[in-house]
Amino acid sequence: MKDRRYIWRLLSLPACALSTLLAAWMSFAQQPPQTGQPDANALNNAAQSKEWLTYGGNYAETRYSPLRQIDDSNVNRLGLAWTYIVGRGGGNQEATPLFSNGVLYGITNWSIVFAIDARTGQELWRFDPEVDRGFATGPTNGGVCCGILNRGLALYEGKVIVPVLDRRLIALDAASGKPQWSTRILPEDATGYSLTMAPRVVKDKVIVGLAGAEFTPHRGFFAAYDVNTGREVWRFYTVPGDPSKPFENPALEKAAKTWAGEWWKYGGGGSVWDSLSFDPEANLVYVGTGNGAPWPDALRQSPGLDNLYICSILAVNPDDGKLVWHYQAVPGDSWDFDSVQQLLLADIQINGRMRKVLMQSNKAGFFYVLDRITGQFISAT
Repeated sequence: MKDRRYIWRLLSLPACALSTLLAAWMSFAQQPPQTGQPDANALNNAAQSKEWLTYGGNYAETRYSPLRQIDDSNVNRLGLAWTYIVGRGGGNQEATPLFSNGVLYGITNWSIVFAIDARTGQELWRFDPEVDRGFATGPTNGGVCCGILNRGLALYEGKVIVPVLDRRLIALDAASGKPQWSTRILPEDATGYSLTMAPRVVKDKVIVGLAGAEFTPHRGFFAAYDVNTGREVWRFYTVPGDPSKPFENPALEKAAKTWAGEWWKYGGGGSVWDSLSFDPEANLVYVGTGNGAPWPDALRQSPGLDNLYICSILAVNPDDGKLVWHYQAVPGDSWDFDSVQQLLLADIQINGRMRKVLMQSNKAGFFYVLDRITGQFISAT
């Protein structure tokens, strides 16, 4: 497909039908779009929101809207209201648009961001971070894993947080699209890394990870940045580094015992490039990590060892980035069975009692259910 388009369909109803819905729509249509953005309270309660304020819909990433205006009795009346071409060529369209106060926010190839009046489809502004088109194949970067794409944005208190392919993190003014701050997560000469993940805002921190575990010497990590300044607050590496140097934290010292040879020269992998959920009550952020680099494991000189924390689910404290628990789905991965698939949080009844769980349909073909407070394994089907 050469051109890919998002088409939003709005209800087109006869005047004699669903009058309350029509009245609600008319009331909305008469209001000009506002560009005020969600705060911490709005994000904490996003599951009950009529808007789509964060990737996955809410912190539990249930991807479910509570709106009931469209159902099986009227869905056949949906009709085309408008179309908007978000971008042409260069990669896939994978981003989930966000919606707040009558405005749709989206991101397309080469990290170009746009804001649209949801009533009319009119473009309000467009921002191009001007990524060097040679970045994807240039000798410095060594290629982009995996494609010229972005998965989404974050909104917070008048800011649109933008992940830029070339490893910049930028905050735009939601009303005008003008930059407020820009942070380069890694130096320009860093090899193999790219930024495609939708950032999430948790407690005034933007949390995001980098892709690139297909390349050596990539060492996976995710980090938190001050949402108002872009200053890095903490960084968590998902695999240990050179053991001749101090480990960044006790969790990595423990992980080093599950590696052998001179693994650090190969990077190790463990990218964080998609999944991230948050439980405000437990004060835990959950992330999934990618495959080892290089793979198979024989190339990492660690036969029979687990290679923590590749292909794992990690629970960290968002205040300081310290590891609370981990579960490794694919020890010593040799098959690119990364565990970055969506992490769904829910309270469900298991064997007669309510459990606070984390669920994942893992790339290896198992559906995992874990206790999200302790990391205890419950089931894998």
